[in-house]
Amino acid sequence: MNEATRPRLGYIGLGLMGAPMSRRLLAAGYPLTVWNRTAAKAEALVAEGAKQAARPADVAAEAEIVFACLTDAAAMEEAVFGEGGIAAGARPGAVLVDFSSIAPDATREMAARLECETGMIWIDAPVSGGVPGAEAGTLAIMAGGPEQVFERVKPVVLEMAARFTLMGPSGAGQTAKLCNQVVVGCTMAVLAEATRLAVNAGVDAARLPEALKGGFADSIPLQLFVPRMIAAVHEPPLGHAHTMLKDLDTVRALAQGTKTPTPFVALAAEQFRLLSARAGDEADALEIYKLSAPEPFPTTATEPKITK
Repeated sequence: MNEATRPRLGYIGLGLMGAPMSRRLLAAGYPLTVWNRTAAKAEALVAEGAKQAARPADVAAEAEIVFACLTDAAAMEEAVFGEGGIAAGARPGAVLVDFSSIAPDATREMAARLECETGMIWIDAPVSGGVPGAEAGTLAIMAGGPEQVFERVKPVVLEMAARFTLMGPSGAGQTAKLCNQVVVGCTMAVLAEATRLAVNAGVDAARLPEALKGGFADSIPLQLFVPRMIAAVHEPPLGHAHTMLKDLDTVRALAQGTKTPTPFVALAAEQFRLLSARAGDEADALEIYKLSAPEPFPTTATEPKITK
């Protein structure tokens, strides 16, 4: 793709994932307009060549493809349909690629509304791979939407990902991401349990990744998560506790609607709920390992005073 044929891009939401993903688009030479609710988060990208917009509508007015990566469905709805939102600047034929993880039903409803009101097409494209994957461009991205539009945005998305797979119509990408979160959320809980067992039994848990490499227990999470758990490396977080909890609760809602038993998800969700209660919503999800520590969990929460 040469300079003349490169589409103008926009990116909304410059958090843990959005900033490094935007940076890869700039490095690839795409003209990029960005917006973030906290404007200061855009400063580094502007210094690297991005244009900063005052509103999501201004991003949509500038771009042929708009990417978004926000916290949840409410944040996405506000960014798209709120005052000065994407819909206010959208043009027929433009594409919105949503990297956020939200409920499939919410995605389908918003996608239909956006196309009806503006002619802009919505591709749901939640991501997996965390901050390291966003920085390295090795993300796995699952998509839902029209195949022709998927093929149109694919070359650009692959600047940020190693894999971009169309799973079906609108909402299918979000459903695939929920399946991903079943595996990731439960794996985090299981690895925390195995690591604590090794420590309590007097085994050097830091050697587990090496010892299990190549066996049936080996995996990318094993190699990445266990060393961080053991060394208490939580900055930058691989993901926030509240984000994992939100996704697992969404899984449970979908499971109820489809009469799918998910007992392991229920257990993992309650552990992340406990982690959020003890360490705060912004705690690194890998701090789930600390829940089984023999000493009290470190917290800044103030205990209520009991008066007699």
